[in-house]
Amino acid sequence: MIEYYGTLGPACAKAEILENMFRAGMSGIRLNLSHTTLEKSRQWIELFHTAAERCEKKGSLLIDMQGPELRIKDLAEPLKLEEGTAIPLSSIPFSREVTDHLEDGDTVLLDDGKLELAVQGKNLLVMRGGTLTSRKSVKIVGRDINLPALTETDRVNLSLAKEMKVAAVMQPFVRGDDDIREVRRELAKNGCEDIRIFSKIESRTGLSHLDEIISASDMIVIARGDLGNDVPLCELPGVQKDIAGKCRAKNVPFLVVTQMLTSMIHSPVPTRAEVSDIFNAVTDGASAVMVTNETAAGEHPAAVMKVLYDTGTAAERWLLSHPE
Repeated sequence: MIEYYGTLGPACAKAEILENMFRAGMSGIRLNLSHTTLEKSRQWIELFHTAAERCEKKGSLLIDMQGPELRIKDLAEPLKLEEGTAIPLSSIPFSREVTDHLEDGDTVLLDDGKLELAVQGKNLLVMRGGTLTSRKSVKIVGRDINLPALTETDRVNLSLAKEMKVAAVMQPFVRGDDDIREVRRELAKNGCEDIRIFSKIESRTGLSHLDEIISASDMIVIARGDLGNDVPLCELPGVQKDIAGKCRAKNVPFLVVTQMLTSMIHSPVPTRAEVSDIFNAVTDGASAVMVTNETAAGEHPAAVMKVLYDTGTAAERWLLSHPE
């Protein structure tokens, strides 16, 4: 049976909306801890568990850790970056891990590649513009920066995981089985051995150690946002199929996420391409599919879950009618 996950955020953190999402087919929800903590999200989490009980659903809570992902710091207000303009490097609050590695000529991608900057001495040339908000992802193209698998905030969050009824941990930017072992040790330390680990494949490093990551994980997450920054976009569908094939061969479940129903952030109906994407992910063997901003910040959270569920179940029916 396919699992259908939304993402918890301001747009859906209301009892009625969460109940409607469950009734539309939602299995569980992701909480992105790059922007908050479990303690700060306590009220949202209680709403989620209450909605699950009212709908007689298990309601799996997934927490997406900070992990070794680079992000900008908080901005006082959104920053408009206009294409073709140059801004001082200091305009963007990069962490020290970023600034220590930046070199003249580097290309920097922000917010899953939505914005692109080129380093020119002490300035940044805006190659692809847009609006930048706090805590968005940073990728220095062609550069791997070695960071610990867990931040101190991650460890605090894991200490509350049992109390908050967390079902699984999504570990970002997994680089090898050592990262997974570190997460398992921290879970065991907090009496959470039954919590599953979903390993996110988001970089070439993860791809190069894919076999060992699959063997050590409870589920693989094909996280196409950052992964699409590390491989050419035209090759990303093939990479997705390669990961899916290896997971099937090892009988390890996998989840597909990122931009599955992006148009529905504003539109009440999906595009044909989006439903094809969901359908193909399920027919390729996905055990779970997930939406992110579509429910966390979108205008139609329950409708999104219905499209996700209806398309996934249509794909399952198709598979049953087309046995190999």
